Amino acid sequence: MSADFDRIYLNQSKFNGRFRIADSGLGWKAAANGGSASTQAKAPFLLPATELSTVQWSRGCRGYELKINTKNQGVIQLDGFSQDDFNIIKSDFHRRFSIQVEHKEHSLRGWNWGKTDLARNELVFALNGKPTFEIPYSHINNTNLTSKNEVGIEFNIQDEEYQPAGDELVEMRFYLPGTIETNNEDELPKIEAEDGIKEEAAVDKEEKSLAESFYEELKEKADIGEVAGDAIVSFQDVFFATPRGRYDIDVYKNSIRLRGKTYEYKLQHRQIQRIVSLPKADDIHHLIVLAIEPPLRQGQTTYPFLVLQFQKDEETEVQLNLEDEDYETNYKDKLKKSYDAKTHVVISHVLKGLTGKRVIVPGSYTSKFEQCAVSCSYKANEGYLYPLDNAFFFLTKPTLYIPFSDVSSVNISRAGQTSTSSRTFDLEIILRLNRGSTTFGNISKEEQQLLEQFLKSKNLRVKNEEKETQERLQNALGSDSDDDGDINMGSAGEDDESEDVDFHASSEGEDDVAEEFDSDAPVSDEEAGSDADERPAKKPKTE
Repeated sequence: MSADFDRIYLNQSKFNGRFRIADSGLGWKAAANGGSASTQAKAPFLLPATELSTVQWSRGCRGYELKINTKNQGVIQLDGFSQDDFNIIKSDFHRRFSIQVEHKEHSLRGWNWGKTDLARNELVFALNGKPTFEIPYSHINNTNLTSKNEVGIEFNIQDEEYQPAGDELVEMRFYLPGTIETNNEDELPKIEAEDGIKEEAAVDKEEKSLAESFYEELKEKADIGEVAGDAIVSFQDVFFATPRGRYDIDVYKNSIRLRGKTYEYKLQHRQIQRIVSLPKADDIHHLIVLAIEPPLRQGQTTYPFLVLQFQKDEETEVQLNLEDEDYETNYKDKLKKSYDAKTHVVISHVLKGLTGKRVIVPGSYTSKFEQCAVSCSYKANEGYLYPLDNAFFFLTKPTLYIPFSDVSSVNISRAGQTSTSSRTFDLEIILRLNRGSTTFGNISKEEQQLLEQFLKSKNLRVKNEEKETQERLQNALGSDSDDDGDINMGSAGEDDESEDVDFHASSEGEDDVAEEFDSDAPVSDEEAGSDADERPAKKPKTE
């Protein structure tokens, strides 16, 4: 007879189910009255008795947890038990499988230092012999040696079967100071002494940082990086504009590995949402942009777009690392057995075949200079705006993708009240649902007409502020000219008919000068009379 337990959560899932212990093994099935239809339709989880290795009982998130270490399936976590269930479970495992259930207490001190133990199926961080937390290797997606003494661990949030109930941790970093001495005893050279006895030559021991040793061991235990020989195809020393650096690309069946000098990234095929292949406006390079969701992380920095840059005429020749039977069965309609073409074409075709995403290429737009992009600026960043058939694309930093379906309207306006304002204009893209706007400035005026025609052909609402301003000005001037007859502009006509006495008096300047400075000038009778009248008579001189 089996033992059943209700309201048990498998691997920290969002929905509960029924857990059963039978002689053949363990089983779990989602509850019929909880969760989504897709969750309920999933087949129950079954674990054969032969897979059981060790079993631990400890406090969990929803009560008490049963942690089962398996031989080949990692760690299985069952949460939601009550304290009274311990005796039943302990006796059942001992009776059915001859396995002792170990009662494990966790350290609750809250200290952030301790010792790490890379166990069979999980990483254990312990303090004073008590585990503080455990991280199953299946939850680790990637690890990087971020500095000489620091190792970063990224958690897998892309597992479709793992559905956390709320917020979850996405990254953790361990600081491991100190160094250790290492030597390779298997490769010690042999020397023969005079007496014929072979001795090992003395080899200097090398020092390696503790962080580097931990990083390499964790990478091997967690099986993070697939074996290089298993890669379907590899590309060496590819330049990335974002994140900047050179990386080796190993393409696997379900993932892509980017290996750089400092950082390594693991990218699942299902994370790639779009593949965009665009020629760079310098006519020398070609760009491939991968839109990633969720984005890659490097500390606090996220990379939603990966920008790969190639020489325009660079060619490559590769052969896929696939068996003929595997190729004919799974990849015949998706990939070619071998490639001999331009590098960006080969990578685009390989990614398209493995991810199932179509490659977006330039549309019908052509600039005045016969290019598919226009030079512009976004805030303080110079770049190129690509008007594609269904979206705007700005490269390279920051990379922006704006689908036409999200655009409410487009405003064309002047760049500013400067001397160069007549040579450039701004393109303001207003988004729907009041999500703000994005402005691209310093676009050459020569591109305005072609760009405006292209946007209108895509049924986008285009508003030209400069044209509207000119039309309002012309309308205002036109209305003023019609009303000239009714407006009194002054008394110009009256001035023409009236005589300016002062003006005529001053116009006889020559006579005035003659009278003032010429000693021979005749004296008029009027002046003579006036002088005689005004000048008093001299009194006679009396003695």
